[in-house]
Amino acid sequence: MPLEPIGKLMAAARAGGYALGYFESWNLESLQGAVDAAEATRSPVILGFNGEFLSGPDRRAKERLAWYAALGRAAAESAAVPCGLIFNECPNDEWVCAAATAGFNLVMPADAAAPYEDYERRVAAIAAHAHGLGVAVEAEIGRLPCGASGEIEENGTLTDPELAARFVTATGVDLLAVSVGNVHIRLSGEQALNLDRLAEIRRRVALPFVLHGGTGIATGSLREAIKLGVAKVNYGTYLKQRYLRALRAALRDETANPHELLGIGGEHDVMVAGRLAMRDAVLERIETLGCCGKARSHHGT
Repeated sequence: MPLEPIGKLMAAARAGGYALGYFESWNLESLQGAVDAAEATRSPVILGFNGEFLSGPDRRAKERLAWYAALGRAAAESAAVPCGLIFNECPNDEWVCAAATAGFNLVMPADAAAPYEDYERRVAAIAAHAHGLGVAVEAEIGRLPCGASGEIEENGTLTDPELAARFVTATGVDLLAVSVGNVHIRLSGEQALNLDRLAEIRRRVALPFVLHGGTGIATGSLREAIKLGVAKVNYGTYLKQRYLRALRAALRDETANPHELLGIGGEHDVMVAGRLAMRDAVLERIETLGCCGKARSHHGT
């Protein structure tokens, strides 16, 4: 089926009291695993890739954005469940606009280092461009702390409700990512959200909310956040952890025939191991979002 409009996905989630998972992919096998899990649970889903990573100036080999857009669209269009496709978290405005043109139907300009006024201006311009193409825009107010070092750095700022309301009015974005105790790249453990702050934001902003850093959010807290208007939850860190664990285990196999390990699709194939690890990792979390089975009721099939 064609890419599902993001507005339609979000409206159905809000009406149904559930959230969609964005299970971030980085190659074909991770994308396959995400679709496998969504189809197995009859769940609408957001597919996509990390824009900051793909556009990074220090990559050893330059990426071709059009390939990722085509791959994501092909996955969505062949899936048996409704899918959106996001170009996620990119500080490079040129890449964000190119992603909207290339076929993603949701883009997210993100630049934590930018002053507020600069970010507001840039997001408004991107939204005007994207909306002209029928592409939705997600943006973030507030800054998530980062746990990539193994410790949670005290560099985050909670979303200011009044500033969030101003930003939404000024930019015309479609989804708002918020900082309410969630953490980027949390390597272990989990914590509860600041639900009082989320409720304050909800009183001023009517848009669907997004939680980045889904890996480290406590289950009960996440379910309460969905009741307060969270309609999309992003997952990445634990997916790659599970994927790498499966690949490392598969590579211990001393089979001499390289085709057994790459591409033949059998029990020794490391590519299959990665795909199944991604599928199983998604299955671990997707039920918490309340979206399982909603593809059937949403499409009436």
